Amino acid sequence: MVSRTDRSPVANWWWTIDRWFLAAFLMLMGLGVVLSFAASPTVAERIGLSSFHFVTRQIIFMLPAVAVMIGISFLTPRQVRRLALVMLAGALVMMVATLFFGMEVKGSRRWLHIFGISVQPSEYLKPAFVVICAWLFHEHARQPEIPGNLFAMLLLGLVVALLVAQPDLGQTMLVVITWGAMFFIAGMPWLWIVLLGALGAGGAFLAYTVFPHVSERIDRFLTGEGDTYQVDMSLEALTRGGWFGRGPGEGTVKRILPDSHTDFVFAVAGEEFGIVLCFIILGLFAFVVLRGLGKARKEEDDFTRYAVSGLVILFGFQSIINMAVNVRLMPAKGMTLPFISYGGSSLIAMAISMGFVLALTRRKPEKRRPIAYAAPAGREAIAG
Repeated sequence: MVSRTDRSPVANWWWTIDRWFLAAFLMLMGLGVVLSFAASPTVAERIGLSSFHFVTRQIIFMLPAVAVMIGISFLTPRQVRRLALVMLAGALVMMVATLFFGMEVKGSRRWLHIFGISVQPSEYLKPAFVVICAWLFHEHARQPEIPGNLFAMLLLGLVVALLVAQPDLGQTMLVVITWGAMFFIAGMPWLWIVLLGALGAGGAFLAYTVFPHVSERIDRFLTGEGDTYQVDMSLEALTRGGWFGRGPGEGTVKRILPDSHTDFVFAVAGEEFGIVLCFIILGLFAFVVLRGLGKARKEEDDFTRYAVSGLVILFGFQSIINMAVNVRLMPAKGMTLPFISYGGSSLIAMAISMGFVLALTRRKPEKRRPIAYAAPAGREAIAG
């Protein structure tokens, strides 16, 4: 136990960090490892790998993710901005490189091979983008003559263009929703709300008409016709699991669910551990989002308020999209469940994002007002 009288950096960190946030993040990571044991062996065997290939890699990815999250949580808000700026520049360069040198999978280029490691630049782009937009909104609020809002719009346009070029319309939707929520929190005028809403609706219609895979997924969702195999199997897994599940290792639907360790890990949780665990997972995500928004509301610093709000909204919407697809409340979309789905880029990028949240929500020393001392009686008379 760290003593309150200890003035070391570690002790200062321990007494200022939001330990509820930290516990929630570590619990989600732990659930990711447990569910990897449940979901990934059958997938590994199906493609000719050792049974625990994905489990081992999930643990290997989790260790640096925890280290990165805790390391970033030591930073000051100014250092968070600087790190985010470097990350944003690097991610944008990698996004452009992906269009020319990335691996093409199912018609999309989203991955780069760097020193033998597959990296998805868009995952690292998201938290950096949120923090830099929060800083731009803050600068505009602090000094209206600085066109921070305009720069944030231009940055959004650049990021959306790079995501659509891959194409990755799911990440595009996630980024646009998060940016819009931050702009609203920053005091967006109603005229902008109407204009951006119209642009969003127009963009969605354009995506439906231009990209065949988007129209196919939406049509399948609305009509139930076509290839709905994975979603059907996901619902079957949740139905078979009931309230308390079939037991660890006893799931059968997971054996025929192709993406059971990534996009549909939530269904595996329901089959083997029951709807109860699904509610626990949902509760953890809701706790992080609501606590983050509550802390942001109490913040006096605009940058911190916008950044924390944006990061937890990004975290929350990504989890909502994944779980909604699993229960057929949204059209199918390859979106990982934060901290739980298998994937190194997703895990480490989410650890960076939540490291930013931990750093920005650390308790700050209270500013004490100077105490005014009254002059002793008689002093004024002597002075006169």
